[in-house]
Amino acid sequence: MPEATVTSENHQQVRSTTLRGVLTGLLAFALYASHDAAIKSLGSTYSPFQIVFFVVLLSFPMVTLMLVSDTKAENLRPRDPLWAGVRTAAVVIGGFCAFYAFAVLPLAETYAILFASPLIITVLSVPLLGEVVRVHRWLAVLAGLIGVLVVLRPGSAELGLGHLAALVSAFGSALAAVVMRKIGARERREVLLLYPLLANFGVMLCILPFVYVPMPLADLGLVLLIALLAVTAMSLMIRAYTLADAAIVAPMQYSQILWATLFGWLFFAETSDLTTFIGAGIIIASGGYIVLREAGGGTSEHLPVLNNLSRRPEMGGMPRLSLIARKTVASVREQLPRQRH
Repeated sequence: MPEATVTSENHQQVRSTTLRGVLTGLLAFALYASHDAAIKSLGSTYSPFQIVFFVVLLSFPMVTLMLVSDTKAENLRPRDPLWAGVRTAAVVIGGFCAFYAFAVLPLAETYAILFASPLIITVLSVPLLGEVVRVHRWLAVLAGLIGVLVVLRPGSAELGLGHLAALVSAFGSALAAVVMRKIGARERREVLLLYPLLANFGVMLCILPFVYVPMPLADLGLVLLIALLAVTAMSLMIRAYTLADAAIVAPMQYSQILWATLFGWLFFAETSDLTTFIGAGIIIASGGYIVLREAGGGTSEHLPVLNNLSRRPEMGGMPRLSLIARKTVASVREQLPRQRH
């Protein structure tokens, strides 16, 4: 078979695989958007503490199945207790704040603020990872922060606890991601999964007696659906990163703004104004630019954003996803020199 024909077939196969990766990523983020809309529907009746508690409780069987599948006989003590504790605190606080923000803010507005997480990861990577951030990425971070201000409109719009919670959630998600990048190579998956889950369960259980409202079976079923959507979406994300480059799949998270607009209009009578979408557009553009700069090679030693592509880690995150992203980027970089010739 002629070499040109083989090359053409290979390119077509790569394009087909990449397309499947993109579509899988889009489906995963659509499920995440459904997950968040379900949280919002419960948030009008129940405290976020109660919702988080039952979501974590119903997640335990699924996480237990994941843990028992590992045949290594090791204890569950963290190898780096300090940073494992920092990440656990970031997961608990950030996850609760995300649930609260979705409960009280319009979906599109909440997403616009949460999309600032890659910008915060870039900033935190300097002191925590020793990352060298050059002027282009600093300008992207600055543009993204301007986008956040456009969404918040301080002085001209009423700001509440929901906006603060969304910002704290974005920071908590970024901090948990950077700490995972710092200790993920030496810390075990079981520790990274189990400790945030147990901490969430323990904290919410202590608060639950003060906020508990009896839940009918239908609402408990919705809580179970939230847990299932999270696990299914994460599994699809893992699949997406095995099919397509991380730099192509990662920006698909911004499709959630479309689902947020649709779900907000259909189910919650929400209408976001043009200013919110302008600010979201600025944040998306800056975050996407940072992803592309890291993927291009030579601009980042640790790839803090590309190596931390997991969704908000309310339930502890999926360390395996970061590993897959890291392998994917390494594979892309190995191929770049050959493609230039």
